[in-house]
Amino acid sequence: MKRDKSKTQTAPLQGERLQKVLANAGFGSRRELERQIEAGEVSVNGETAKLGDRVTPEDTIYIGRTRVGAWRLKQQERQVIIYNKPEGELVTRDDPGGRSTVFSRLPKLVGGRWIAVGRLDLNTTGLMIFTTDGELANKLMHPSQLIEREYAVRVNGDITEEKLKQLVNGVELEDGPARFEEIVESGGEGRNRWFHVVIMEGRNREVRRLWESVDLKVNRLKRVRFGPLFLDSSLAIGKHRPLTDLELKELMDATGVVSEKPKKKGTKPRSVKGKPARRNTTYKR
Repeated sequence: MKRDKSKTQTAPLQGERLQKVLANAGFGSRRELERQIEAGEVSVNGETAKLGDRVTPEDTIYIGRTRVGAWRLKQQERQVIIYNKPEGELVTRDDPGGRSTVFSRLPKLVGGRWIAVGRLDLNTTGLMIFTTDGELANKLMHPSQLIEREYAVRVNGDITEEKLKQLVNGVELEDGPARFEEIVESGGEGRNRWFHVVIMEGRNREVRRLWESVDLKVNRLKRVRFGPLFLDSSLAIGKHRPLTDLELKELMDATGVVSEKPKKKGTKPRSVKGKPARRNTTYKR
């Protein structure tokens, strides 16, 4: 007698792992969410969640006292855009003072939301990345990924070689040690000079505070690169565009996130314009 194979086959597991779903929805990195689950801060359908739990959009999930909207649990197509931020815009969804925000300029989404990859302060301009993929956003922002951020900066003050070497060797800020990976002279003379600088993390006002630590003042600051993505000179201030297939692949490769198969075939990669010229002296550790 043959065994009925249909009775021995294991039924497919329903849903996705809880920490993966919450990370994709933008609630934090998987590791952070795993710690919250282990600490008993997450519940599913009225019961304390545990690692390994799987959920679907029909489940009721709370993180602390905050309910997770069902629409945020649905798997969505990953979208990534870059935006050329102008001076005077806040990186926040709502401002009580009614000031302009970056999110007011972005395309509208149905059943999803844009997540900003890091922040730029009110007076800083340039490249920003927005995505609907929470896991990707968290990986791009996490210091362990060692993703370079490059800025064009105009500095005012008594600029000496000793101060520049100090900034690449490291200084102590109020929230810990910091340094530039690279400083490249990019023009100017006298007390106002341009540089391109590279940092590996995105702490609050880190570029400005580094220069302030050696008694120099930043009067212009623009982000021109984030990892493999350069600010395209054809992208006007206050405008956005989706990534090309090639750009998206390079971004996925930089973070280790699995890339989705592109829908459009034969998309020509956009030429990278505006890559800062390497001029004059370069300072490295």
